[in-house]
Amino acid sequence: MMRNRHFEVWPDGLPYSLPPSEHSVLHNLIQAVSAAPDRTAIWYYGRRITFRELATEVRHLAGFLHHELGIRAGDRVAIYMQNATQFVAAYYAILAANAVIVPVNPMCRRAELRYIVRDSGTRAIIYGAELAEEVAAVHDDCGRPGLVHARYRDYAADGQDFPAEFAGFATAATGTAWADALAMECGAPTHDRRPEDWCIIPYSSGTTGQPKGCLHTHASVNAVIFGYSRWIGVKPGSRVLATLPLCHVTGMQHSMNLPILTRSTTYLMTRWNAALAAKLIQQERIEHWRSITTMMIDFMSLPGIQDVDVSSLKAIGGGGAQMPAGIARKMSELIGLDYIEAYGLSETIAPTHINPPHAPKRQCLGIPIFDVDCRIVDPDTLEELGSCEPGEIVIHAPQVFQGYWQRPEETEAAFLTLDGKRFLRTGDIGYMDDEGYFFFVDRLKRMVSVSGLKVWPAEVEAVLHAHPDVREACVVGDPDPRTGEAVRAVIVPRKRPLDAQRLTDWCRQKMAAYKVPKRFEFRDRLPRSGAGKVLWKDL
Repeated sequence: MMRNRHFEVWPDGLPYSLPPSEHSVLHNLIQAVSAAPDRTAIWYYGRRITFRELATEVRHLAGFLHHELGIRAGDRVAIYMQNATQFVAAYYAILAANAVIVPVNPMCRRAELRYIVRDSGTRAIIYGAELAEEVAAVHDDCGRPGLVHARYRDYAADGQDFPAEFAGFATAATGTAWADALAMECGAPTHDRRPEDWCIIPYSSGTTGQPKGCLHTHASVNAVIFGYSRWIGVKPGSRVLATLPLCHVTGMQHSMNLPILTRSTTYLMTRWNAALAAKLIQQERIEHWRSITTMMIDFMSLPGIQDVDVSSLKAIGGGGAQMPAGIARKMSELIGLDYIEAYGLSETIAPTHINPPHAPKRQCLGIPIFDVDCRIVDPDTLEELGSCEPGEIVIHAPQVFQGYWQRPEETEAAFLTLDGKRFLRTGDIGYMDDEGYFFFVDRLKRMVSVSGLKVWPAEVEAVLHAHPDVREACVVGDPDPRTGEAVRAVIVPRKRPLDAQRLTDWCRQKMAAYKVPKRFEFRDRLPRSGAGKVLWKDL
């Protein structure tokens, strides 16, 4: 069958399907404590926290949420903080209280925080003390949720590499201090969550409107955790470097939940620091690391990086944005590993596709992993397309969310039925090659229509990135009275000045005339999200 061509490159020894988990996500931590209570669960700036210590804090915080803040089964509790030990403990404590996690990016400010807290009906917020002003600003008009505030520095053993902006932080934070909540030693309620119960509501980025809450169950979250461990070969006792934000699904699943499932150690950074990453890889013998393009550029630009011993690394990779071919090639030369790219969404709580480790393709989403049925359809007719034909990526998989929180109409619009199965419409345009690998073309809503002809910005960006004087490029559409829309390219040059006419001539040699940008705009930088994605809508 055409859509199963990827089985030809399926990793040896792996089944095509995995049995669904019969337990809640919290059960993964319970199992880790039972099997390896004294193994380090988290390394945080020199301090090592064992699984037994982590579980104790989880239990006491869950008890505080239940007994002191009145949190009950199904209530929503927000985590609003940076990567820190307290984030991990809060995540599992909310689950232990039979509640539902609402992760909030700490880069969000009061308007965004207010929207998410109100929309989700959050009844408590666990937050970093440096965000106290933002929390205080929304507290009264968000139903006065219960508050717990944490200071990250309390969990670091030494200050040599600890981020300076948090090292001496003091604030008049409102609510109960983290240490005081734990000191009460409240008993956690009986945990009764089943796979079909709600687990977490991550909010989508909101690039096409207000963010929407993606309702996931324990079953959908576990589908990714268990699949990750098998696909990329994380063995019990592995060492995982966590540099991606835990509030985002990739960092959360790969660098927090996966190590807990496999009883491995997470090396956690509150702020990205390339020099510290190199130090940890060499001294702690890090084995697994997922990152983004900008982090890898920083890492490879370190003075003396060629002398750093990176031989312990077994797998590197990432997702969210394609890794430029030139950077991937340099990484392969330096580290001796292929950068394994993947594809997933908030709606799928991280990957549905990963490149097979033994046969990856560059700038490729990968192949559908366990139990994922992925197809390409015409976005208008919904007719299934053949290989190498661009269309909308649609997915049926156990990690697909239940729907958008309290948005039944948008939930209905997000799905279609094929062969009696419910498929998620991703809104991404891509294609499948003859070997069953999937490739990204662009966002459906990002398409520019020039006199009725489709222009995919990513295609134009790829040409511009090949120009020797272009450092970065982002292509968007502008209203045009004659053609409906016109292509505009926002350029970050390697050196100034960069001549727009020369860029136009370059593009005319390499693409159809209607795709050539009508206007060039030059900037020092492109706007980016906390996950490193270019915020094209802001342009």
